Amino acid sequence: MKEEMKGLYAAIILSIAVIFATNWLFPKKQAPANTARTTEIVQEKALPAAEETLPEKFLETSDAVKNDKRVNISNNVLRGSIRLKGARFDELYLTKYKQTLAANSADVELLAPAGTRSPYYAEFGWISTDDQLRLPNANTNWTLKGGELTPQTPVVLEWNNGQGLKFVRKISLDEHYMFNIEQIVENNSGKSITLYPYGLINRGHDEKKSAASVVHEGMSGVLDSTLKEIKFSSLKKGEKEEFKSTGGWAGFSDRYWFSAFILDNNAESRVKFAQTGKDFYQADFVGQPVSIGANTVGTFSGKFFAGAKEIKLLDAYAQKYNIDKFDLAVDFGWYYFLTKPFFYILDFLFHFIGNMGWAILLFAALLRLAMFPIANKSYESMSKMKKVQPKIQDLQEKFKDDRVKLQQEMMNLYRKEKINPASGCLPMLIQIPVFFSLYKVLNISIEIRHAPFVGWIKDLSAPDPLTISVLTHLPIPSFLDIGVWPIVMGLTMYIQQKLNPKPANKDQARMFALMPLIFMFMLGHFASGLVIYWTLSNVLSIMQQRFIMKRIGVD
Repeated sequence: MKEEMKGLYAAIILSIAVIFATNWLFPKKQAPANTARTTEIVQEKALPAAEETLPEKFLETSDAVKNDKRVNISNNVLRGSIRLKGARFDELYLTKYKQTLAANSADVELLAPAGTRSPYYAEFGWISTDDQLRLPNANTNWTLKGGELTPQTPVVLEWNNGQGLKFVRKISLDEHYMFNIEQIVENNSGKSITLYPYGLINRGHDEKKSAASVVHEGMSGVLDSTLKEIKFSSLKKGEKEEFKSTGGWAGFSDRYWFSAFILDNNAESRVKFAQTGKDFYQADFVGQPVSIGANTVGTFSGKFFAGAKEIKLLDAYAQKYNIDKFDLAVDFGWYYFLTKPFFYILDFLFHFIGNMGWAILLFAALLRLAMFPIANKSYESMSKMKKVQPKIQDLQEKFKDDRVKLQQEMMNLYRKEKINPASGCLPMLIQIPVFFSLYKVLNISIEIRHAPFVGWIKDLSAPDPLTISVLTHLPIPSFLDIGVWPIVMGLTMYIQQKLNPKPANKDQARMFALMPLIFMFMLGHFASGLVIYWTLSNVLSIMQQRFIMKRIGVD
């Protein structure tokens, strides 16, 4: 027994010795989770927040920028400036696009300085856990090396913190809407430092003044290959949504314009969307730490997009810079697989014809041609249904007190006449996703914004302006005040309905009779391009159905 105890004690002592020896020879590495936690702390405590105080009097952009030292921005589609104080991107106009159709209309304003009615700006920089380290911020006065920022002439900004660190920022711009910001830190402090790159976009937005829209407007991004869309109204003050992502993008989206920082494809970033104050919102990111040894240089490069949602350009950027799902900045909706191809077809037809309205009509004709075989079978069935309508009425009268027997006899009649009552619904079921996809295209595509047709239609993305009140000069309620094209569309729906057999149920018949009127007023406030498409589609359907009815011998 004593020998066994001695062996046990010896085994325990030997095991402890082996553990200590292993730990001494192979020290445990630091857990990577610690870095992630440090990044989180940095993002929470050190990242700048939006300016939350609204001025007593709002400034015009021209007044807000006139007293600042600035570097001008210019290419074929942009003009504006970067404020040297804070190196802030806060003045940007899109020169290709006007605010209205008026001849003297101003350029669309995207970014605006603090103090204006709708401040909207972006900043980039470094943050640290070392509170004693002086870092550039919104009040830093940078020194400009260079002149105007153009695609041919990048600019360099410099600032020395007085602690042995020199911060250099190289900013370049392409021919369109993409900025590249290369941040360089020269460390002559005599000690190693660790900095975290960040980027943020601040925006003022009054949700009470927002117009209802079927297109997403608010914070958006593709994070870890998943589209995130957060409406302004879904975040209250102090609330936030946080994500981790390797690659992707994040920012603010409007119907036709958006801004976004492009995330690093090779390292994880922490992204946050937040409401930082009443009517103030922020999208920001913090990247992985950059360790800069004594007498060495640290760098971080990032991209910033600020411009129009030109689909083909976004696709080109996605391919050139490997930006994950950059085209989803455009709200294609549920039917992405239809909406995006529809846009490319319409765009091709537009460049072929030269007018978007005629392109829409040709597109409607091509869709009708594609669905011709299916529609033919459907209209044949509906024409046969109309032909046997008198027999159905006789059965309804004969078996009016026996609904079970009536249904049996009607099914026997359909079998005898080789009629499938359900086949008439097929074209409508097919048209539902087509309708919604085209509706999305006409609402999201900036290429259709302010695109004219013939006559009084000057903007296919807007409702028909020649309304009942305009024609009659009468005070018509807004929901009843529709244009000429919606009325024509309603008439074509009425004619098409008259070609179809009446429903057996009288209540259903009355409901169906009201459908043209309901659709006429409902679509009366939709994009005129959509109403024009629907009208021509109805006309082609009437022609096809009337031909089939004549062939079968139906009056």
